[in-house]
Amino acid sequence: MIDYHNGIAKFKIATLLLFGKDPSKWHPRCGVDFIKYEGTERKVGKELNIIKRARIELPLVKLIEEIYKTISAHIRERQYLHDLFFVEKLEYPTFAWQEAIVNAIAHRDYSIQGLSTELWMFDNRIEIRSPGLPPEPVTLEKILKKERIHASRNPLIIRVLTDLGYMRETGEGIPRMFEEMEKNGLYPPNIEIVADSLFSVTLKNQPMYSAEDMEWLKQFGNLALNPNQKRILLFAKSHNNSFTSRNYQNVCGIDVYTASRDIREMLRKGAVTLPKKGGRVYLLIHHLEEKKVKNIPNEYKVIEEIIQKQGYVKNKDIRQALGISRLKAARLAQRLVDLGLLRIIGERKGARYIKPE
Repeated sequence: MIDYHNGIAKFKIATLLLFGKDPSKWHPRCGVDFIKYEGTERKVGKELNIIKRARIELPLVKLIEEIYKTISAHIRERQYLHDLFFVEKLEYPTFAWQEAIVNAIAHRDYSIQGLSTELWMFDNRIEIRSPGLPPEPVTLEKILKKERIHASRNPLIIRVLTDLGYMRETGEGIPRMFEEMEKNGLYPPNIEIVADSLFSVTLKNQPMYSAEDMEWLKQFGNLALNPNQKRILLFAKSHNNSFTSRNYQNVCGIDVYTASRDIREMLRKGAVTLPKKGGRVYLLIHHLEEKKVKNIPNEYKVIEEIIQKQGYVKNKDIRQALGISRLKAARLAQRLVDLGLLRIIGERKGARYIKPE
């Protein structure tokens, strides 16, 4: 907390930033510049769209709580339908945005005095920018891989914030930030270096999956799948319940080695199967919940009897058996595919439906 020079006690700069009555005396831009914009982009001139601006400058031990208070006032609750009931949910997970703020304050490069930590809030996202690159050995690549690694550029500040309960100093903060966003069905944090020297974290409030997709994915909930694995399952859901390694690479933007590892894990966990030895097409294995089984359409029994007799059913068979149009037959068959009760083979006029293996 204190340095001695020639027997004279002097407060460390970190001490003054943490506890000083007016930290700006020792650092002109040590606070946070908060701006709330209307809409989803920054506009200037006559179209200036700033709704609120606040320059928050307090001792660091008080600064974080003040920022929490300021941001909380602008985070909305949204309603979504779950099991026939409307549920209130905050548009950003509390841990995610608070962790991003604490990291920005604790790890910023205070030797850069011309820039504040900036917090911009738009209708669809929050952007938090702090001066300085990650301290070695932390790198952007390691952060994006969600490695649990940490280092202290400002060890005294980190220690005090840890003692106050804002941090743990175990390297778990950013990985958990990713987990919280995923758990809430949101896009993962976008973390990048901008303008060569600013560490930027962007949190989006748009759902990555629709409510229907989230409900469908629940059947795989006990398999602990990662976001890419869930994404390829949704891809397969709308592509005849199947996918290839190349599909996985293209959909998720990953290399062949990562795709192979993820697919092997999905095979081991029983999410997918490879019906043909040496084949390239993977098929979903549905883990139907009891409540979904209860929602099986009555027409399925008729279709099931046809499959038992001839091994498959075609659109024509469904039309003749149920006396419905081609379109209604196609919709019924697709619904049964979505429920995991049928699997489609072939395309267009050659399409046939069979029971999954």
